Amino acid sequence: MDSRFIHSTSFLRCNDKSEHERNNGDEERISKNSFGSPLCMSGGDGDNSYSTNSLLQRRVLSKAKPVLIKNTKELMINLNFPRYIKVADLGCSSGQNTFLAMSEIINTINVLCQEWNQNPPEIDCCLNDLPNNDFNTTFKFIQFFNENNTTSKELYFVSGVPGSFYSRLFPRASLHFVHSSYGLHWLSKVPEGLEENMMSMYIQNSSPLSTYKAYLNQFQRDFTTFLKLRAEEMVSSGCMVLTFIGRSTIDNPLHRDCCHFWTLLSKALCDLVVEGLVSASKVNSFYIPFYDPNEKEVKEMVKKEGSFELKDLETHGYDLGHCNQDETKRSKSGENEANYIRAVSEPLLVAHFGDAIINILFNKFAHHVSQHASCKNKTTVSIVVSLTRKKTFLMS
Repeated sequence: MDSRFIHSTSFLRCNDKSEHERNNGDEERISKNSFGSPLCMSGGDGDNSYSTNSLLQRRVLSKAKPVLIKNTKELMINLNFPRYIKVADLGCSSGQNTFLAMSEIINTINVLCQEWNQNPPEIDCCLNDLPNNDFNTTFKFIQFFNENNTTSKELYFVSGVPGSFYSRLFPRASLHFVHSSYGLHWLSKVPEGLEENMMSMYIQNSSPLSTYKAYLNQFQRDFTTFLKLRAEEMVSSGCMVLTFIGRSTIDNPLHRDCCHFWTLLSKALCDLVVEGLVSASKVNSFYIPFYDPNEKEVKEMVKKEGSFELKDLETHGYDLGHCNQDETKRSKSGENEANYIRAVSEPLLVAHFGDAIINILFNKFAHHVSQHASCKNKTTVSIVVSLTRKKTFLMS
């Protein structure tokens, strides 16, 4: 994929406590259950890093590409080809994937400007993630993009913006385009009231209905907060393209297929309890800050919050265990999925259980995945939505 970052400058910009927190006290986001510190992808570029194990996310970005290109074009035309564009990638994580969406946006703008005989704008590219994110690994790739685009005269500037996207990150009415891929299924905190969901870190078929309600309520609060804050930060007619893990089921809110990754990881933890490596109480007190909504839930929340018009909504298949292997090899499927889940969950697991069990835990997990490698009844999907900021009118 051609990436065109020219004359880029990288720096970290930390925001003060958000306006949302100052105004509301925001007891939820300073709660003892908050995962702001350990909730980050595994850094570096080693065998267990997110950077090495993020081919799935690359494929997800590829499937969302048509929606991203379409909305970038519409934004430029609706805003009458502005001279300056500010783009934010929220939950950018680390590694080369971080630049794929930005590259598509920049390339689309350049081609469109040529087609319409317009001068291309200067573009401010803001990469956001939690402060513990490995921005250094990401910034190592900036020079690579610059060196491959030395003939271009347009100006693009890259900056890092540490902070939670459940807080204010940017000045009011300053953003034109927001992109987020595989970030919004992560919650600001573990929901309260999960004590009856025994020996499981997430929702599964045997969970009490109260577990689903607790997770749904937390997602509703978080996603509503996200929309409200982005509405403050975006210009009228600004655009967002959001991709997150969801589910295709509507009738049974507890249903998670037998090969669901959190279900299998819970089984692997139970194996360690049986072997005396982890206490049952330790497993019973661990829950994942994650929620996979369906289309209906997303639509209802966008409509209820009211700041954005929903334009596109697509669902795409999800091939977690088979994303980079020969499907005839069951053990390879388990290894691939274990590498992916480890890359996105290891910091959370280490914070709760310590690092001594991690290798054996994911060996167990890989084994459970291999037992379900032929499972075809998968309900997990990727949801892609595009939203346009409704026009605001100043009162005289």
